[in-house]
Amino acid sequence: MGELSHGTWVLVADGEKALFLENVTDHQNPNLQVRHEEHHENPSNYDQKSDAAGRRSDGMSQMRSAVSEADWHQLEKDRFADELAQMIYKRVHRGQFKRIVLVAPPKTLGELRAKLHVEALACVIGEIDKTLTNHPLDQIERIVKEEMDASA
Repeated sequence: MGELSHGTWVLVADGEKALFLENVTDHQNPNLQVRHEEHHENPSNYDQKSDAAGRRSDGMSQMRSAVSEADWHQLEKDRFADELAQMIYKRVHRGQFKRIVLVAPPKTLGELRAKLHVEALACVIGEIDKTLTNHPLDQIERIVKEEMDASA
């Protein structure tokens, strides 16, 4: 991993919220400023489903098998990761930053990484698999710095 130097951006995300932060100082005393905040409405799976799981015929027999139900809540989280990947790509392409640290829960981090454009992936200097979206900025600064230092 690299250092959290001046101008490095940090994306703190989960399946429903994302903060794009920029370090306006140096690695020793990071000062992360919010550059953009994104919210994605994602009700529980129960609130999104319309019906119970279906059943299908097993051919000529009279047996019927249950069809697994889609996890709409997880599908929305995956869609949000895709939207975040597009946002990162656009910002990289416009030259808004050259370095970014991704902070997200493991599943979201994996989805995000898989959907990032090659040009955006080249700017990723670190990944932290933690959920920090509801932490205050001073705690995010401290945790990100500690994680970056520990992996150096």
